[in-house]
Amino acid sequence: MQPQQLSAALAELDASHSRRTRLMLESPQGPLIHVDGRDYLAFASNDYLGLANHPALIEATREGLARWGLGGGASHLVAGHFGAHQQAENELAAFVGTPAALLFGSGYAANLAVITSLMGRDDAVFADRLNHASLNDACLLSRAAFKRFRHNDLDHLESLLKSTPAKSRLIAVDAVYSMDGDEAPLAELLTLAERYDAWLYLDDAHGFGVFGDGRGSMAEQGIAGERVIYMATLGKAAGVAGAFVAGSAELIDWLVNKARTYIFTTAQPPALAEAVRTSLGLIAGEPWRRERLAQHIEMLRHTLSGVKYPLHASRSPIQPLMIGGNEQVMTLSARLREAGLWVPAIRPPTVPEGSARLRISLSAAHEAGQVQRLAEAIVAMS
Repeated sequence: MQPQQLSAALAELDASHSRRTRLMLESPQGPLIHVDGRDYLAFASNDYLGLANHPALIEATREGLARWGLGGGASHLVAGHFGAHQQAENELAAFVGTPAALLFGSGYAANLAVITSLMGRDDAVFADRLNHASLNDACLLSRAAFKRFRHNDLDHLESLLKSTPAKSRLIAVDAVYSMDGDEAPLAELLTLAERYDAWLYLDDAHGFGVFGDGRGSMAEQGIAGERVIYMATLGKAAGVAGAFVAGSAELIDWLVNKARTYIFTTAQPPALAEAVRTSLGLIAGEPWRRERLAQHIEMLRHTLSGVKYPLHASRSPIQPLMIGGNEQVMTLSARLREAGLWVPAIRPPTVPEGSARLRISLSAAHEAGQVQRLAEAIVAMS
């Protein structure tokens, strides 16, 4: 696109109700946020356990800053791998039940690292059609044959696995889908991976901290094995920042040597690794957060069971209210905002055409009365 074409292209986004803008928070993350001089009750954050502004994480970061300083200063392989990073990696691996783990600056970087370092031109990757954009980009950048299967359709996946003559194979899925909130059938996927000699790569950005007593979807669905590669982000339920990949010791060693987004980037501030370690203690030691979250989910789904807009089937904190058209979802989101409720409208290309939705995100930090207020407002407007 040429510079002179940008104005017309932005106008087209306006006409289709697809142009995106950023809100600027003037408060810490939490159920109550301050935006443009007004307070809102927010259902937009992925802070599922309410840890993003937890005093213990703030204190752990403060102590980490005092001990380690602020910047990482170098890549991990040059002079940026601190003791705090190593301790966090050891504890993350133990927490999810794998031999080793590796920290990354983001889930996006982790997905690019794993798939591009393991897959190449003679290989094939098999990806669910509702996978996160970062997984799709990783598959494309790997230069492997990119095969997409219908959402959670195991028969379609098996037909692709059968018919693809590839040197190496990798199945990539979101363990919990970020816009629908439903889950991948991990045990069945692992069976197919074993049958067709493939890696199984799980992006558990939205399951870690929530499912499996906080240990994630792999623990929830009871799978393990050397061909399973597990990735989870640390900026959602864990309340910090970054991500980690967990798996066999050989896998992690390979990533250290071959993953470009690990090798060629400055290490995260080591103080954040100290916060991650504290977060793991809260995730394991405060199960009431997940219990409260489950209660919120049940209350919301019960109250909205009769509205004309259906809730997508989900037992996760992601509760999508399916609206359909872009204009309709923007209108409903605006009406809720006028009532002091912040619920984001999700439109294509993030979701398929005709499936625009309100993406309701629940948190253990919400009070029951706040969830009820949202539900009653949606009932009144539908």
